[in-house]
Amino acid sequence: MSQESIENLVRGILQEMNSKETSAEVSSHSEVGVATVADYPIAKKHPEWIKTKTGKTLEDITLSNVMNGSLTPDDLKITPAILKAQGEIATSAGRKTISRNFERAAELTVVPDERVLAMYNALRPYRSSKQELLEIADELENKYSANISANYFREAANHYEKRKKLKGDN
Repeated sequence: MSQESIENLVRGILQEMNSKETSAEVSSHSEVGVATVADYPIAKKHPEWIKTKTGKTLEDITLSNVMNGSLTPDDLKITPAILKAQGEIATSAGRKTISRNFERAAELTVVPDERVLAMYNALRPYRSSKQELLEIADELENKYSANISANYFREAANHYEKRKKLKGDN
């Protein structure tokens, strides 16, 4: 397989991934208005909307750029704007639950990756006290303005308390 074939394959895979949960942001989304089902998949219908967190375009995401080191993991991170656009598309399609998931994901993009992993690990049964879960909720709300996720942690704290799933209950 030639390098050109590999590059085309990688580009195709990335575009397919981007049409579902794009690792980019909507750069001129406010000029476009609310995204609808007609805008799906964004990568095919509106590639001009897509810029990565570091300003790269889909055209910049090539095997060659991966191999020469000009792409970093930060160049591929999903951004809040494209997640919100995907949520708008889901709402337009009558998929409110998926839309809420995109909204929650969008607000978590500002939380460092390691912290997100630690927070979700804290949600595992018997890992955290109610107070620890409530402290995470406060952190999400006050430090990151992640209100949906903060409410999720508060709900989990109450649920775990009722079901005896908090640290020390086992």
